[in-house]
Amino acid sequence: MSTVLSEARQQTPADAPRRAVGAALWAVQGLLALLFLAAGGMKLALPPAALAAVSPLPVAFLKFIGLVEVLGGLGLVLPALTRIRPGLTPLAAAGLALEMVGAVAATLAAGGGAAAAVPLAVGLLAALVAYGRGRG
Repeated sequence: MSTVLSEARQQTPADAPRRAVGAALWAVQGLLALLFLAAGGMKLALPPAALAAVSPLPVAFLKFIGLVEVLGGLGLVLPALTRIRPGLTPLAAAGLALEMVGAVAATLAAGGGAAAAVPLAVGLLAALVAYGRGRG
């Protein structure tokens, strides 16, 4: 019996690409989680007057976006780390990718053509995590 289990646990050469993709997804998830926790935390921590000076969007909407970013950042890593409902990770990533679509649109509407590349790249990375974690 123990021989069968030890054979099942042995890594095969075919496992290497899957493990590399998993490690890359974890790295992207970690970076995105830090980014969204920082951005969302800033929106939640700043006083309303400071938020109003930074963005033309309503302060209440910016506070809501901050909450969404903090919860999404937590959703990128906590379900998989705790192994409690890991299927929520691709949903969190997809939600953050959709949020970044709005960020790109808002940036373009404000006249920041080149600045829209940042939320576009973040959105694409979030979509990549949603796809990669959703396949398993």
